[in-house]
Amino acid sequence: MGRGTLRIYLGAAPGVGKTYAMLSEAHRRVERGTDCVVAFVEHHGRPRTEVMLHGLEEVPRRTLVYRGATFTEMDVDAVLERAPAVALVDELPHTNVPGSRHAKRWQDVEALLQAGIDVISTVNIQHLESLGDVVESITGVRQRETVPDEVVRRADQIELVDMSPQALRRRMAHGNIYQPDKIDASLSNYFRPGNLTALRELALLWVADRVDEYLQQYRGEHNIRSTWQARERIVVGLTGGPEGRTLIRRASRMAAKGSGSEILAVYVARSDGLTAASPKELAVQRTLVEDLGGSFHHVIGDDVPSSLLEFARGVNATQIVLGSSRRKTWQYILGPGVGQTVARDSGPDLDVHIVTHEEVAKGRGLPVARGARLGGTRILAGWLVGVLGPVLMTLLLTSINNGPGLANDVLLYLFLTVVAALLGGLLPALAAAAAGSLLLNYFFTPPTRTLTVDDPKNIVAIAIFFAVGVSVASVVDLAARRTHQAARLRAESEILSFLAGSVLRGETTLDALLERVRETFAMESVALLERASDVEPWTCAGSLGPSPAERPEDADVDMPVGDHMALALSGRVLPAEDRRVLAAFAAQAAVVLDRQRLVGEAEEARRLAEGNRIRTALLAAVSHDLRTPLASIKAAVTSLRSDDVSWSEADEAELLAGIEEGADRLDHLIGNLLDMSRLQTGAVTPLIRVTDLDEVIPMALVGVPDDSVELDIPETLPMVAVDRGLLERAAANIVENAVKYSPPGIPVAVAASALGDRVEVRVTDRGPGVPDDSKGRIFEPFQRYGDAPRGAGVGLGLAVARGFVEAMGGTLTAEDTPGGGMTMVLTLKVAPGQAPVRPDFPAQVLS
Repeated sequence: MGRGTLRIYLGAAPGVGKTYAMLSEAHRRVERGTDCVVAFVEHHGRPRTEVMLHGLEEVPRRTLVYRGATFTEMDVDAVLERAPAVALVDELPHTNVPGSRHAKRWQDVEALLQAGIDVISTVNIQHLESLGDVVESITGVRQRETVPDEVVRRADQIELVDMSPQALRRRMAHGNIYQPDKIDASLSNYFRPGNLTALRELALLWVADRVDEYLQQYRGEHNIRSTWQARERIVVGLTGGPEGRTLIRRASRMAAKGSGSEILAVYVARSDGLTAASPKELAVQRTLVEDLGGSFHHVIGDDVPSSLLEFARGVNATQIVLGSSRRKTWQYILGPGVGQTVARDSGPDLDVHIVTHEEVAKGRGLPVARGARLGGTRILAGWLVGVLGPVLMTLLLTSINNGPGLANDVLLYLFLTVVAALLGGLLPALAAAAAGSLLLNYFFTPPTRTLTVDDPKNIVAIAIFFAVGVSVASVVDLAARRTHQAARLRAESEILSFLAGSVLRGETTLDALLERVRETFAMESVALLERASDVEPWTCAGSLGPSPAERPEDADVDMPVGDHMALALSGRVLPAEDRRVLAAFAAQAAVVLDRQRLVGEAEEARRLAEGNRIRTALLAAVSHDLRTPLASIKAAVTSLRSDDVSWSEADEAELLAGIEEGADRLDHLIGNLLDMSRLQTGAVTPLIRVTDLDEVIPMALVGVPDDSVELDIPETLPMVAVDRGLLERAAANIVENAVKYSPPGIPVAVAASALGDRVEVRVTDRGPGVPDDSKGRIFEPFQRYGDAPRGAGVGLGLAVARGFVEAMGGTLTAEDTPGGGMTMVLTLKVAPGQAPVRPDFPAQVLS
């Protein structure tokens, strides 16, 4: 059984009629005798859509219960068992209720297609996964239910259901989309004319790109090379010369005459990286074409006209814009030129426009010599061997009586030619071959001392020598250039691998990346520049080196990154072959900058969220925990001041005790709030002094009943370096928390022991304990685990205790108590000068 076909109705917004169109298609198929069922269609209470369901077979839905609510979803198994020819499945991006066969409805559809069932479905443009950020920027609403673009692109047929924004708003106002109570809010928010227009354009462009894909696929399958003028695509051929800006602007004016026209600027570089183009000028032209709404393309090819035509036909271009040649008149003897060749070979399907400019016939300048990459010393050595070598070889051979013979003479001169090629490249080798041929003819070929040759065999020998010399020189030069290219590509791959690794690891900082750029390209300074808009001045986001460029125009090399960012390098002009790697560095620099800013914004957001949470919790604490003791104090004071009741001494003492207890609770709560405020603002500055624990810990037990704690602090413990006030407050909070949760009649054990260079204070209770996954949260502000006793405070005690302990350089952690309960472990540093001690285990705690 083959795979089923998928047909999708695509709309720009809810209410354009996707479901209605799908149901209309179903009725047409049923009338033709097709077995068509409704697998899942949601009419959303729209009467016209609901009417369209009449007469169509519906597969019963599956009922699911989730979090106490009942939901209905498509029953995939029932549809597969029914096995219709066509199934209607509405809302392709829908997320299924947990417990369904698949997490997403498009996965249900995939199962139907695999079973050979044709599916008709619906999608809104805002639900495509790749357009989520774009739609959010337009509407301000983030779509949570999305479908991968590839699922929609794989559809066998996509039909756009289009409607003008005005017509859609009228349909909304008439109550054909939403209920009356939602109409006003929808029209003034999501369904604003601007939103609908932008979404409509987004849908049209996406479908147009899909049509382009179909067209390219069809042309490729049928090997169609001619241009189909579905819409104007204008290719601008750039050379890197200053005339490129004129050509781009001329193409832009041509494109403006036809709606939907597209500009593609292309620069063809030779595969060996040699070019007479100005990298800086190319960067300016790239920015210009992108500002005008076009795209820039870099193509590699040794035959410029053929590469240009191949690119134009590959993108289904209709016009090519080229500049008049900058050649001087005498240079035409080398060939007809790129413009004439392209015009001759373009054929009837491509229009070629030759645009005049100010640089016509001013000369193009010679390309960089191929041997320039070898270095000045090697080139000079090659020329010395190629020119002086044959002369010296001639002097040597003529000084020998009865020399080695003509055949050996030819081999010696050929050896010099190969050496010249290895050292200096092709031109010194050609010079050596030419000089060697003349010297062989004049000095060693009978008759000697003349350029005439009597024996035809000698003529053949000299000709073969010259041909072999030229051939060997060409092969050696080609091998040298290929070696150079291989080494360069290897270096590029290593650099790109480094960049890719840094992206994955997220390790590279902006300064480190700019330093790497400066080292890689041997620049004096590097700067990453950005600006908010085209009219705003440039600002420096990061720089390295002396006197970095303040504008891209001031740099020797600038690489645009998007519309408002550029990497500016000063020191030297880079060849075109280096720009590929530089573009990768520039893109990575933008990513690193964004990452740094996102990290900063995330930290700021976290800090603000923490502050908001604390403020919210503080308000809750003020509204309850602080008001409770105030209420008891107020009631007691009001009772004592009442003249209507005569209180006994016992009653007065009880009321006064209540007032005192409430005041103590207020003092404790306000103290914790102030302490937490100090910790949050970083205002806690410990005064570290050498202290004995047995002088501090007992003072922390004043606020708890005498029989609620068992204390075991050995006198032999080493002294610790702490702030006595902070330690006392921290210990008091820990002990009070343990006493609150400890069962009645079972005291809390407070024991201390020494181990190496630290001292541990362990506060052990037999309360309910805390699960492992909650041990970290109990130290957060305003956290009270489980069913805290009424009046247990605002949840700041342990947070303040940990903050004070960490401020002194210690730690506070929570552990399970063997047999049940929780143990707080307070670890402190031994004071300097105190000798480390062996473990001194505390007394046994209650079992």
